[in-house]
Amino acid sequence: LKNQLLTDHGHNPLMKKVFDVYLCFLQKNQSETALKNVFIALRALIFKFPSTFYEGRADMCSALCYEILKYCNSKLSSIRTEASQLLYFLMRNNFDYTGKKSFVRTHLQVIISVSQLIADVVGIGGTRFQQSLSIINNCANNDRIIKHTTFPSDVKDLTKRIRTVLMATAQMKEHENDPEMLVDLQYSLAKSYASTPELRKTWLDSMARIHVKNGDLSEAAMCYVHVAALVAEYLTRKGM
Repeated sequence: LKNQLLTDHGHNPLMKKVFDVYLCFLQKNQSETALKNVFIALRALIFKFPSTFYEGRADMCSALCYEILKYCNSKLSSIRTEASQLLYFLMRNNFDYTGKKSFVRTHLQVIISVSQLIADVVGIGGTRFQQSLSIINNCANNDRIIKHTTFPSDVKDLTKRIRTVLMATAQMKEHENDPEMLVDLQYSLAKSYASTPELRKTWLDSMARIHVKNGDLSEAAMCYVHVAALVAEYLTRKGM
């Protein structure tokens, strides 16, 4: 069924069903052995159908990054290592797919996923997660084939950006009982991503959720209006 799976760069109903099965394995509790085999199977899927993750819509790449990053925070060191190496493989494969120019698609989706995970997963950004970031950096530094390309420094930049987001989140944690200060920090983070609409939208959505939680519905509405304006501007620039 390879030809059918590759239709429309892999964005078709059949591939969606196949991918959902893989995703389901990551979303449900599995044994250590089962998870390691799932990671191996995902490597094969990414290798065989790269366009599914690096062309067209970003939904599959986004969903995969989110689930892998959750395992980068696993209590089991072996699973953290496997997950970190799988995420590195996704980035490295993206780099190869573009003719060794960049891995912008995966770079962006990883940052967005980290931003979402901060709100969804307790303890993200602790020692375990930091160790996983170090593993990813080490993989890039020890990969001799791409040693003389921009890839290692780009990976370092990505992990640095993730740590910046995590530091900002730690500050937010300190002010979680001060709604105004918390939203100010959220706003500063959203503003810092003015050049990246997808990331700015992520943090504006997060701000809106805080406003709703505090009963500040008019402020939440303003966040959503801003999000709508970002989307409209992006679509206009794309000529859609």
